[in-house]
Amino acid sequence: MMMRSLWTAATGMKSQQLNVDNIANNLANVNTVGYKKSRVEFKSLLYETMARAGIDEEGAGSPVSLQIGHGVRPIATTKDFTMGNIEMTNNPLDLAINGEGFFAVLTPDEEVLYTRDGSFKLSVVDDELMLVTSDGYSVLDINDEPIYIPPEVSVSSLTIAEDGRLYYVDNENNTVDLDLQIQLVQFRNRAGLEAVGQNLFRQTPASGEPMYEVDGEVNQSSKIIQGSLETSNVQVVEEMVKLIVAQRAYEINSKAIQTSDDMLAQANQLKR
Repeated sequence: MMMRSLWTAATGMKSQQLNVDNIANNLANVNTVGYKKSRVEFKSLLYETMARAGIDEEGAGSPVSLQIGHGVRPIATTKDFTMGNIEMTNNPLDLAINGEGFFAVLTPDEEVLYTRDGSFKLSVVDDELMLVTSDGYSVLDINDEPIYIPPEVSVSSLTIAEDGRLYYVDNENNTVDLDLQIQLVQFRNRAGLEAVGQNLFRQTPASGEPMYEVDGEVNQSSKIIQGSLETSNVQVVEEMVKLIVAQRAYEINSKAIQTSDDMLAQANQLKR
């Protein structure tokens, strides 16, 4: 009986340690562009049935079972995809998404990943300017191709519409269509996306295939806001409260272990 309580309380301490790790990660990313906070979900472990409920023909028995649990285990970390605040930067290459969409980017390994971080840059590739992420990954257009900016286009004259179409203003103040459009996709189950770091997500069987907004596959299209960035949706006060609760839960589980140890010590000191 004592050993059961020791192991049960230990599972509580291990689970709360993981909870604190997750909260610390949320707080560490409070200023990360497009970051989505996560929370840990728990489930109880197996129950040992010491006496089953049941009534015999004579009406004798117990209407309830006698069961004891064996602790808790973490089961999942769930991302909260609610939008963060929109912060104005006035940088024409900073793009925020108002809606449920994601930008698609291409890694050097030819893998397509997805992000809400729109702090894009221009990089010279084969003497052409390519729209890339801060890590140098290519931003994809609606044809799944990297976006190259013509040499006659200056960054200050570049305009990106709400639907992702690219324009620029020439020397005669005429608006010229570049015939380019940034790709936006959505997923039926965003929570099923796998976070791979660097503000990037990978599709999984749980998330489903990407739905292309340009094809009208979504219920409501997103809008791109140029010269802005989406901030992290982490609320510091909320995370601090969770941190206090997790700390107290960790502490009380350690007290349970200490109490069980004291009871074992008392049992070991019994004399005839």
